[in-house]
Amino acid sequence: MNFIDHGAGGPAACMQLKEGSLPRPASGEVLIAVAYAGVNRADLLQRAGKYPPPIGASPLIGLEVAGTVVALGKDAQRWQVGDEVCALTAGGGYSQYCVAPAEHCLPIPDGCSLAEAASLPESYFTVWTNIFERGRLQAGESLLVHGGSSGIGVTAIQLARAAGATVLTTVGSATKVKAVTALGADIAIDYREEDWVAKVDEFTAGKGVDCILDMVGGSYVAKNLQCLAVEGRLVQIGFMQPSRVEIDCRVIVVKRLTFTGSALRPMSIREKAAIAHRLESDVWPLFPAGKTRAVIHATFPLADARLAHDLMEASTHIGKILLQCADVEPAAIGDRQPG
Repeated sequence: MNFIDHGAGGPAACMQLKEGSLPRPASGEVLIAVAYAGVNRADLLQRAGKYPPPIGASPLIGLEVAGTVVALGKDAQRWQVGDEVCALTAGGGYSQYCVAPAEHCLPIPDGCSLAEAASLPESYFTVWTNIFERGRLQAGESLLVHGGSSGIGVTAIQLARAAGATVLTTVGSATKVKAVTALGADIAIDYREEDWVAKVDEFTAGKGVDCILDMVGGSYVAKNLQCLAVEGRLVQIGFMQPSRVEIDCRVIVVKRLTFTGSALRPMSIREKAAIAHRLESDVWPLFPAGKTRAVIHATFPLADARLAHDLMEASTHIGKILLQCADVEPAAIGDRQPG
């Protein structure tokens, strides 16, 4: 099989296309012939040596894929060889073949292509658990999403609107303002041109927002707390700025705020399986109903993964960036034991 190997450093210097043997699915896992893999900011951190994979996980980059099941591990439930799935993985997605827990695989949503399905797992798993489970967002409430044009952002905007919430978001250009407004944001703030704290205060008539989803950190943390309404919830899912900050905690006490957060990768298989179950039952029906959709900015061949990382680092994209991994017929190994 072909896969992207990497060291630690810049994409041009450390990402190489190589050949290797097929992965073997362990008990409870399936082997997927990968058609497309999603590119995420966490991939850039792993490539830079700042986000190591969990013990026992593939050392290769890649946290989400879509493709065809070609082999089953012992006790793998539900799926059969030939099924098309999208899956959240602990690593190894930048490859022609990837293993994933059977419980982390989902059917392709009605009306979605394999490419569109590959763009879903990482962002939909993340948004669902952080906004609706940890952030407790309800209909009639308001949500502020930072990075509204990212893969996480476009997902959060659509799912929050589908749930009956008012959505505010920050983005970095006039083009992105138009894009996220078209997706359903009630107000999009160009943080390069406007004071987003003042705009949030103005839009909410001084009340503040009920929930904030943030992946910036740093100087945004204190500003986020300032923007929250009484009983508001700040959900932190990443740090593009430093994670060590100094804040005045009195605002948390006075407004009875909740400051929480999570990351998918350290969660247990069972915890992520529970999220998958809720997505299939509560979110996957939104696709044929037209209430949410995949947003893909660009697709690169697997061999050009470094170009995909360059684009991600430039932060000019709107939605997801994908790698096209398939160049062999999946059925060719469907009846062969991987080794």
